[in-house]
Amino acid sequence: MTQPRQFVIEADGGSRGNPGPAGYGAVVIDPVTGETLAEAAEYIGVATNNVAEYKGLIAGLKAAKALVPDASADGAVQVRVRMDSKLVVEQMSGRWKIKHPDMKPLAAEAARILPASAVTYEWIPREKNKHADRLANEAMDAGRRGKQWEPSASTAALDTTRPSVASALPPVSGPPGDAVAGAAKARAALASRPAAASPSAPQAGWAAAPDLGTPATFVLLRHGETALTPEKRFSGSGGSDPELSAAGRHQAECIARSLAARGTVEEIVSSPLRRCRETAAAVAARLGLEVRIEEGLRETDFGAWEGLTFAEVRERYGPDLDAWLTSAKAAPTGGGESFAEVTRRVSATRDRLTTRYAGRTVLLVTHVTPIKTLIRLALGAPPEAMFRMELSAASVSAVAYYADGNASVRLLNDTSHLR
Repeated sequence: MTQPRQFVIEADGGSRGNPGPAGYGAVVIDPVTGETLAEAAEYIGVATNNVAEYKGLIAGLKAAKALVPDASADGAVQVRVRMDSKLVVEQMSGRWKIKHPDMKPLAAEAARILPASAVTYEWIPREKNKHADRLANEAMDAGRRGKQWEPSASTAALDTTRPSVASALPPVSGPPGDAVAGAAKARAALASRPAAASPSAPQAGWAAAPDLGTPATFVLLRHGETALTPEKRFSGSGGSDPELSAAGRHQAECIARSLAARGTVEEIVSSPLRRCRETAAAVAARLGLEVRIEEGLRETDFGAWEGLTFAEVRERYGPDLDAWLTSAKAAPTGGGESFAEVTRRVSATRDRLTTRYAGRTVLLVTHVTPIKTLIRLALGAPPEAMFRMELSAASVSAVAYYADGNASVRLLNDTSHLR
């Protein structure tokens, strides 16, 4: 009996904006040698992340089919698709329903390329999908230049070291059909299960927990100093909108160098206030990214307290300050925003951005109150926790948001890049 040709497909897609300029990448791999057998990538114009991911899957399946003349015949080919998109893996495996009208025809097209019994799906962490991710980014970069991806110009495979992945494909025996596919999945699950549990180090840093899919990770950067910062004056969205001071510009350059060295930030979103836009611009220049302005990230409107020190507010507006310190519903004197109002605004912005940037690492350049609010909400802490956090100028914090609605605070008030 002729053994089926075996392939591993790794596929990915991305969108810079979701929806925004989008592209996909796919690679077909020999599971025994780890050799790259085929690559595919394309800029697809404006689309969502999920559409781009499905397009990458389709391209990978077609590339694998092209390597075997009779690939449509039962038993001719066996493919394991590996992707970091939980949605695509679960939908194509039949465990999640496909509700979105844009996804249904793409899933149907993918299902028609090879026999259902020949294809199994596996979710992998993003860091194990680097080859396909680089191809997708090459395609988007080409699209930004008004061109399409060219295989001859690709460097996606150069830094990708891949050992043999023979264990990814379980042996097939018995009659073709769903029974074989189910048995193959069971054998794959057993083969991938460790022989004995071993203690693992706690999750640290900005990386995703491998069993929850890739989160939307917000790297929260407080803007650099202005002339008001060292004097500890209230400086919200209702005041003079100051620019960065010389110290603030230096801080912005320091964090820009640090983030460039990390290489993890994929998008930049900024408050509309000048000090944030200037900080974001310094980082964007280093990373080669564009800055999107988000009104919901602006600082609290401190009303009549704008430009005053805490002592000056205490002297002039003592009762109003006391109320503000004890109740999230109390607003600053003169029509400013209460913490309750800021929380509603920031929560809505968070929900919007986690949807737009699902699975991506995004730098949010913003202010003390929005950052403290995001941290407080992620921890499930009460409003009074706002007064128990220190956030230095140009400090970095980080929160990861998972698809199941949970959040994880990864970092708070890091200023190591300034030392």
